[in-house]
Amino acid sequence: LVHFSFLFIETNPDRHCNTDWILGLDPNLTTDEQLNLTLPREADGTFSRCQMFVPVDWDIDAIREFGLNKTMSCQNGWVYKSTLYKFNLVCDKANLVEIIQAVYMVGVLTGCLIFGPLAESFGRKRATQVPVIIMFTFVLTTGFCPNVYLYFVSMFCVGIGSGGYRVNCIVLSTEWIGVSKRSLGVCMTRLFASIGQCALAGVIYLIRDWRLAQIVTAVPLAVILIYIWFIPESARWLLNRGRTEEAKQLIMKAAAINKRTVPDSLLDNIAVKETVNNGSIKIIFRSHLKRYFFILSLSWFSVNVLFFCLYFNMANLGLNVFLTQFIFGAVEIPAHILCIWLSEVFGRKPLFILTLLTAGLSSILILAVPQGCGIAVTSLAAVSRFFLIWAGSVCVVLVQELFPTTVRQTATALSLISARTGGIVAPLLNITAMYHWIIPILVSSSLTFISGGLGFMLPETRRRELPDSIDEKLYTRQSKSQCTAGKN
Repeated sequence: LVHFSFLFIETNPDRHCNTDWILGLDPNLTTDEQLNLTLPREADGTFSRCQMFVPVDWDIDAIREFGLNKTMSCQNGWVYKSTLYKFNLVCDKANLVEIIQAVYMVGVLTGCLIFGPLAESFGRKRATQVPVIIMFTFVLTTGFCPNVYLYFVSMFCVGIGSGGYRVNCIVLSTEWIGVSKRSLGVCMTRLFASIGQCALAGVIYLIRDWRLAQIVTAVPLAVILIYIWFIPESARWLLNRGRTEEAKQLIMKAAAINKRTVPDSLLDNIAVKETVNNGSIKIIFRSHLKRYFFILSLSWFSVNVLFFCLYFNMANLGLNVFLTQFIFGAVEIPAHILCIWLSEVFGRKPLFILTLLTAGLSSILILAVPQGCGIAVTSLAAVSRFFLIWAGSVCVVLVQELFPTTVRQTATALSLISARTGGIVAPLLNITAMYHWIIPILVSSSLTFISGGLGFMLPETRRRELPDSIDEKLYTRQSKSQCTAGKN
């Protein structure tokens, strides 16, 4: 829901210049008379959206008789037929819509940069809690922004919180889940985000007052603020920091909740880990992991470039923006559910390749659809989004399973940085549509084809144990020992 503020800003809403100056000469003018006397017409016969006739001090009869010819840009704002925002991001300021989107994604990237490494030093729990506070505070603040410049600052801060929260909540949930259910944990966190996207369309459609809607979208964050303090720390992280007793207590508590018993031999075999921080970036780039890191980072970048190119442009796909938002959110739900099931049936690698190639193909087929066919364009965009969401979930699972605990958070944060960089590039790439409308789709689709091809170089990680250190064999079969079972 935190995406709310800018998703429904129309880049070219139905409007005209405010020309109430003429009502001072004749307050009894009808709306049609006022527009005919004060606005020039475009080549297609419609009133100009960005130009008006220069006001004069003639009497109304002279204006009717001789008419006005000299034009100028709108001086007193605009009159909108129907729009949610009042920042007047139109005409020469229309590109600020894409800038807002980019600013938000820069904030998300910054959040990944800050809270990813912090989770290695201060724990997954703390690095998840602080971003929620930031999000809640600035989502509320955004609803009270008097101008677009403060809105920029607020959305940047919301992005920081969003980026920090997403990178850490996925890792925290993954490290508490065993081998057979690991994809379930990753996909479920993303599934709830999809449900929120569906709810978003309904909330905005019913409220229509963007400031009130912004405040309403902060309510779920207030709920999270209540329970976020009771979530457990990652036992894996505690072990890697040498805090063995705390890890033992959490493992026993988890076993009690699940109505399981923890063998004494398991607790006795929990070794004290080194307390130094082994999550250095150098470990990734000085080992065999760098190849996997490059492929997954490029894939996440490609997924997000195409995903946000379509998402940020949904108001221009041809259908009602509320319906498009609902469709986009709805297609994510089966994508996550299928990912949970098929990832365990067919494995990560085949789905990684299939989803990226299919998403790129669905997107590039949009170029073959005649302009104006909104249903066909939106359908292809929805299909592409379906496979992009699926691909993104597989990417998350692969990062968790390919990298050991000592660098897992760092690898996740760096990969998400790549993803958020793609989110920043997307609105800027959309601006190139002013030169030719096919450029954003052609570039973003090509990237997914390349990423899908590189997927053949990845190993399969289905039903493999999570490695805890760089020295462990990453892809050995699941151990049946009690110690290994206890760690998952």
